[in-house]
Amino acid sequence: MKARPDDELVFLPLGGSNEIGMNFNLYGFGPPHDRRWIVVDLGVTFGDQTTPGVEVILPDPEFIEEHADRILGIVLTHAHEDHVGAVAWLWPRLRAPVYATPFTAFILREKLREADLLDEVEIHEVALGGRIELGPFTLDLITLTHSIPEPNGLAIRTPLGVVLHTGDWKIDPDPLLGGLTDESALRRLGDEGVLAMVCDSTNVFVDGRAGSESGVRDALIPLIGGLKGRVAVACFASNVARMDSVIRAAEANGRRVCLAGRSMHRMAAAAKSVGLMQGIKPFLDDGEARRMPAEAVLYLCTGSQGEPRAALARIAEGTHPHVNLGSGDAVVFSSRVIPGNEIPIRNLQNKLTERGVRLYTERDHPGIHVSGHPCRDELAEMYSWARPEIAVPTHGERRHLLEHAAFASDLQVPQQVTPRNGDMVRLAPGRATIIDEVPSGRLFVDAGVLTPENGEALRVRRHAAHNGIIAVSVALDGRGRIVSGPQVRALGLPGDADQPLDDALDELADAAESALRRLKGDVAEQDEEIESAISRAVKKTSQRLWGRRPVVETTVLRI
Repeated sequence: MKARPDDELVFLPLGGSNEIGMNFNLYGFGPPHDRRWIVVDLGVTFGDQTTPGVEVILPDPEFIEEHADRILGIVLTHAHEDHVGAVAWLWPRLRAPVYATPFTAFILREKLREADLLDEVEIHEVALGGRIELGPFTLDLITLTHSIPEPNGLAIRTPLGVVLHTGDWKIDPDPLLGGLTDESALRRLGDEGVLAMVCDSTNVFVDGRAGSESGVRDALIPLIGGLKGRVAVACFASNVARMDSVIRAAEANGRRVCLAGRSMHRMAAAAKSVGLMQGIKPFLDDGEARRMPAEAVLYLCTGSQGEPRAALARIAEGTHPHVNLGSGDAVVFSSRVIPGNEIPIRNLQNKLTERGVRLYTERDHPGIHVSGHPCRDELAEMYSWARPEIAVPTHGERRHLLEHAAFASDLQVPQQVTPRNGDMVRLAPGRATIIDEVPSGRLFVDAGVLTPENGEALRVRRHAAHNGIIAVSVALDGRGRIVSGPQVRALGLPGDADQPLDDALDELADAAESALRRLKGDVAEQDEEIESAISRAVKKTSQRLWGRRPVVETTVLRI
């Protein structure tokens, strides 16, 4: 296929650029009025203290949803949540075939089954090192190493040039599970000529190399061997190589493994389905683990980031139905602290410590965790193999992307471009440049319902969390005279023995009554006007009393 005079090759991130996580990348080919698109990854990120009640956050597909009939396929590089977690939520809006290697396909099918979409989604399993033909795009999968089985880079060939989309990666000389980084394929691609490399920026500030998974196993074996009592190890369930390392370290020290957490069971099943985690003893079920001596069991747990519903959080709270840890027991955190999770992790560790549990972390025991993302020496090596004309950093906050671009410039890459989510980059023809900005944003999964990022429900919830809530009720007769009330209740507002809340509530009730009595004429007969006037008066009084403007909910009852 040859390029026509008006064809363009564009890259458009709708998630994962200016943030770590929630990856959602588009490549378009054709004239501006008639582009064909492929989607690379469709992931989620997770809520924090700023999103009360929201645990899962999705990229907003508004732009590409309008062009859904021009999507040729959704290609998944690997099975991490920030790359595949949004498929089940957003596929009904895109309805395109999905392409994934066997391990990733297994994980995806489980998610689609839970969403009752398994029979609807067209999934194509692609062999490692396989090829996908999608209109003007030919995609060759390149085996890389990461912290999950079957991570793939994509060599995306088009009539206007080749793009290397790395996905998440590192260079691990001894990954334990899966193949080595396919250096020869990357060198051949560089010899062929790479127009642009869209590349992971997570560890761009870290010198040296990320380290090998084999070193983690070597560190875990003596550490676990020196522990007494019950032992729990927390790690990312998706890091199957780490799971395997923990299991073999446990067995080397005479301990059997019991999985704690739904994700652990799911990932173990996925790994075994593709021939990984062979030669290990069967996992203990909960009952078997309870009956065995403490020194003979190791619990492999979810919840290393302080997730409130994960197994380790319930163990720390003392509410886990099967696992109880206390004095003389140990928890090993074989993971790093993801930025933004410092507070929940600290709270989790404090609760475990209060139960008498001794903690072992990467800070105190270097070597029990390594990153799955490339540090500067690995980035330099990848650039030396691929030799792209254009560096397009992704998978990073703004500071990561700009540092990555400067690093690529130091490595003599001719062009660098650092798009934000929603910036459309024309890679060819001509110099790489941002040519458009399209709608981008986030959707919140709020109690199972997709809501806009700035939706009213979350706005009110945030406001209430900081300022409290006041409920006012008043009963009126048919002529608008007060029959009962105003009655005032407050939630989340200050009060103590020196300044009782009851006194403040009386002031709020007086303010509400005064506002009501000031209403005259037709306004005094309209419930909405009455509620609005009372709410304004109560907010003004609250501002005077506490320096806060709480959420005020006023109810007028007619008798």
